[in-house]
Amino acid sequence: MKIDKITLYHLRMPLRSPFETSFGRSEARDSILIEAYSDGQVGFGECVADRDPGYSSETAVTAWHILGDYLIPTMIGMEISSLNMVFSTLNFVRGHYMAKAGLEMAVWDLVGKTTERSLKNMLGGNRDRVAVGVSVGIQASPSKLVDVVSDYLAAGYQRVKIKIKPGRDVEDARAVRKVYPDLKLQVDANSAYTLETAKALQPLDKLDLLLIEQPLAEDDLWDHARMQSKFQTPICLDETIISPRHARQAIEMKACRIINIKAGRVGGLSQARLIHDLCYAQGVPVWCGGMLETGVGRASNLALASLPGFTLPGDISATERYYLEDITNESFSLNPDSTINVPDRPGLGVSINRDSLEKFSLVKKSFP
Repeated sequence: MKIDKITLYHLRMPLRSPFETSFGRSEARDSILIEAYSDGQVGFGECVADRDPGYSSETAVTAWHILGDYLIPTMIGMEISSLNMVFSTLNFVRGHYMAKAGLEMAVWDLVGKTTERSLKNMLGGNRDRVAVGVSVGIQASPSKLVDVVSDYLAAGYQRVKIKIKPGRDVEDARAVRKVYPDLKLQVDANSAYTLETAKALQPLDKLDLLLIEQPLAEDDLWDHARMQSKFQTPICLDETIISPRHARQAIEMKACRIINIKAGRVGGLSQARLIHDLCYAQGVPVWCGGMLETGVGRASNLALASLPGFTLPGDISATERYYLEDITNESFSLNPDSTINVPDRPGLGVSINRDSLEKFSLVKKSFP
């Protein structure tokens, strides 16, 4: 299979409600849709780099540059004999994993459609539906947070993650736990603490949390290992794990007990599967993180989370959680048991709503 043409769309989609984390507040989300053509067939990928370099140093603008000037010229006309060769072919560019992941996703979708295999089947997934939870941004007050959590529980979500930052951490978690003593609850700091300031999180050990996600710096394994040794609650690494190598080091150093896998963060589905396989062999639980994806990225996440090692609910909430209008014709709904069905049609299993795509596109460019 050869890639004949690739088109990029820089999207900006308004969120249903503002989403606040330790690094900022968002009312809209940027991303890049990648459209790859081969012999009349088309595959789609989503680069999850956002407008601002808060979560990651990558942004939609930097990804557009790397894709257009380096990655795509390498892919056009290339004979693709295996899916694993995509990441290795693109590895001449250092870093820029979100750009690579979006392009690789489009190729997986193309191959799935060409061979009439679903992404779940291609990855080796064994579930038709996966357990999911909801991520709740920082609210105006602990009482407002409890109200928002209550609404999501009423909607059917059985696991809740709350964002925290210094000054908005223990009391927020304590407020939710007081009202919902049996709730599957976890917190996410997005690298907001140092080893010294993280001492303030010690009372979280008494709240029976599933995990504390990424409390320290995104490039720090050593201090996470020091922190984990002092906490009963499992630490989960997100931003720190950007490759299978980092996952191996984290496990060996005992820097965490759980790993969040995001295909976009680690360079694509092939690398995400390698991390899953490593953790599965070591008995380390993993779960699928979310980046407020469109239906394209959401379909990919669901297929990834169908792998057997994903034993914790993922951040793959229903379509309506984030968007009033998506760019896919298909939407994803929450089942009564807090699961979402995994697409079973060839490739990603979704199609693009062209009217919505044009509405949310800031700029479009085709190669060649």
